[in-house]
Amino acid sequence: MAPRRSVCDVPFRIVEPIIRTERPSDFDAIRDVVTAAFGSDAEATLVDGIRASQHYIPELSLVAELDGAIVGHVMISRVAIVDGETHHVAHSMAPVAVAPDHQGGGIGGALVRTAIELAEEAGLPMVLLEGSPSYYRRFGFEHSVPHGIHYDLPEWAPAEAAQLVRLSTHDPSVRGKVEYPPAFDVD
Repeated sequence: MAPRRSVCDVPFRIVEPIIRTERPSDFDAIRDVVTAAFGSDAEATLVDGIRASQHYIPELSLVAELDGAIVGHVMISRVAIVDGETHHVAHSMAPVAVAPDHQGGGIGGALVRTAIELAEEAGLPMVLLEGSPSYYRRFGFEHSVPHGIHYDLPEWAPAEAAQLVRLSTHDPSVRGKVEYPPAFDVD
C-alpha cells in the first residue's frame, strides 16, 4: 500500500495578477469584465464615458492581468467637490470590477491598493468612492461626512457608503458636496 500524501505534499501554484495601466487593446476585455462583474452594462458604459471625457486619467486606470487575460479593472477619475461657488478638483475610484470567476481571491484588493499607491505618488490629496464600508475600510477608507464631504447616494446605499481615503497632501479645509461629471449619469 502506498503511503498517503498530506495536503502539504501536494504541489500548488499561487499566481499573483499583474497590475498595470490599461491599454487601448484592453478596452473590449475591460468592458466584458465590468459587465460580468456587475451583471449589467451600466458600469461598463460608465467606464467608456469616463474614458471619453476630460475627467479620464490614463495612468490611474488599471487592469489586473492573469495568465494573459484581463480579470479586473479599476479607475480613478476627476470629479468635483462643490462648496457654494467654490469647485475643488477631486478624484473618485469607480468602478472596481473583478471577473466573477476570480472574485474572492484578492484581485480586487490588489487593484485598490495599487490605485491608492499611484494616487499618493501623483500627489492627490484624497480618493473618494461609494462602496461597502466593511470592504473598503481595510484600505484606509472612512466615512466622508465627518470630514465635511457629502454625497447624494442612491436610496439603497447606507450613509456610510460615502467614503474617502485621505492621502499625505490631504487638505482638511476642503469640504462640500461631491459632484460627478456627466459620464456618471448612467442608468
